[in-house]
Amino acid sequence: MSEMKNRLVEVTEKDLPLHCPTPSMSLWDAHPRVFLPIEETGEALCPYCGTLYKLKGSARHH
Repeated sequence: MSEMKNRLVEVTEKDLPLHCPTPSMSLWDAHPRVFLPIEETGEALCPYCGTLYKLKGSARHH
């Protein structure tokens, strides 16, 4: 069994709608694409790989 590595990725408004894996991630270990609702809280955790995404800038709704 492979160990999941927790990663932190900062994204901006231009990355929305956010999905994981992102285009910059390698394809050999990719999981099914899942869209992540990051706009409300400014953070989203991928349920497949555990990557934590944080939204930078003004896109977050208060």
